[in-house]
Amino acid sequence: MLPRYSAALLAYTAPLFTRMQTLSRHCCRIATVFVAAAALFLAESACLPSPALAAQPAGRLPSVVRDALVAAKIPAEAVSVWVQDVDAKQPALAFNAALPMNPASVMKIVTSFAALELLGPERVWTTRIAANGPIRENGSLAGNLYLVGDGDPVLTYERAWRLLRRLRGMGVSVIEGDIVLDHSALVLPPHDPSAFDGKGLRPYNTTGDGLLIHFNTQDLALFPGAQERDAVKVVVEPPLAGVAIDNQIVTSGKPCSIWYRDLEARIGENGHLVLSGSLPASCGPRLWATAPLAPPDYSAAMVRALWQELGGRVRGQVKNGAMSPETPILISDASPPLAEIVRTMNKWSNNIIARQLLAQVGRADFIAAFSGGFSPADMVATGIEATKQSLAKAGIETSGLVIENGSGLSRQARVRADTLGTLLVMVWRRPWMPEFIASLPVAGRDGTAYRRLETSPARGYAHLKTGTINDVSSVAGYVLGQNGRRYAVVMTVNHPNAGSSRKAQDALVEWVWAGAR
Repeated sequence: MLPRYSAALLAYTAPLFTRMQTLSRHCCRIATVFVAAAALFLAESACLPSPALAAQPAGRLPSVVRDALVAAKIPAEAVSVWVQDVDAKQPALAFNAALPMNPASVMKIVTSFAALELLGPERVWTTRIAANGPIRENGSLAGNLYLVGDGDPVLTYERAWRLLRRLRGMGVSVIEGDIVLDHSALVLPPHDPSAFDGKGLRPYNTTGDGLLIHFNTQDLALFPGAQERDAVKVVVEPPLAGVAIDNQIVTSGKPCSIWYRDLEARIGENGHLVLSGSLPASCGPRLWATAPLAPPDYSAAMVRALWQELGGRVRGQVKNGAMSPETPILISDASPPLAEIVRTMNKWSNNIIARQLLAQVGRADFIAAFSGGFSPADMVATGIEATKQSLAKAGIETSGLVIENGSGLSRQARVRADTLGTLLVMVWRRPWMPEFIASLPVAGRDGTAYRRLETSPARGYAHLKTGTINDVSSVAGYVLGQNGRRYAVVMTVNHPNAGSSRKAQDALVEWVWAGAR
């Protein structure tokens, strides 16, 4: 059960708020020096120094947050917090706010800021089909067909199918040459999908690409049998030419809780995709996913399979290459605008979109700076630098900021709570503020926060991005208080018990909703 504010608790805290107002009128400023071994601070709120100060801000946690952390056995030095009214000049609460900490997926807030600020919410990316030969009356294309990527983060297999379907509609049935896939829109560093946690076939570990199709992911629709040990039927979406499935998943009689925990995918010795484990019958049909191929191989396997499904033939190969600039364009398809893409990324914490957007920020920076045909070696590195510059230009502190890949799926990523808090306040003053806020999950309502604050009166009053990896749990976003004020809220926990900090995070959100000031 999530904590609730009772009338007694409100009656208890009201004098404290009154006392703070009195202290403020007398210009009282209370400061403490952070020490690594310091115990938890005990007061409910404090007069705080400006976040722009180089020294770490002093602060004190509300008792409801402090008590939840004590119950979770999480020490003070493992926590950072920031709360600020979006119309105020200083925070209402800052605790360890200048301490760089791993934010996990909350890093996507930084990526969102840079993308919307530098690219604009209206930005789209266009995938093109071109040909270097004529279409004959018999339906053959006398030459090569080119599928040219633009680094579109959300080119689904349905949209790729539609492009090829339009080609068939133009009368093309046979391609005499090759189908050439052009990935050159993005230049990315080498990527090892197994580096983060050794699970290289998990979709969250895949990387971006200049011609990224369907997030480089193969969806697996699972249908359990009626009896225990029955085979689970697997329907593959989309098809991948040359990828054979060895399905060993069976039906179990277990309760349906974390149903995917027992499922595993690996590449067998024969190159087949081996699916193993069990799915409880009580779960009913489920959708699982895997990333069996690197992006260039994945797109080639998908395009070949889709073209075959449409009844098309290719006499040559489906291969990766580059299109000559003078090749005539036959068909094009534009992505949804960036505002919608950011919403998809943040609502469901999509790592591959974040990686792709960070590279697009770097690509745009290269295009702006090097219009003479300069070829960058790493658009991610350039995207990181452009992101930091955009934050600094907006007056947001960047010391201690380590972005790495933009998704937060990282052990190296670091950001300060005052950086995130100030960023959220600055967003409030941006013309694309509505698009940004609408991208954040609504606590207790949708996205990755749909189970947060489910039984709380604050349900629906907070737009929150959450982040979780081993030893890290964080939350950041906006809370609309009962007093009609909106607050930027950040809380990050880096500790082996971080997974148990959810009650403390929710307690902070409820404290803000109840009238923090």
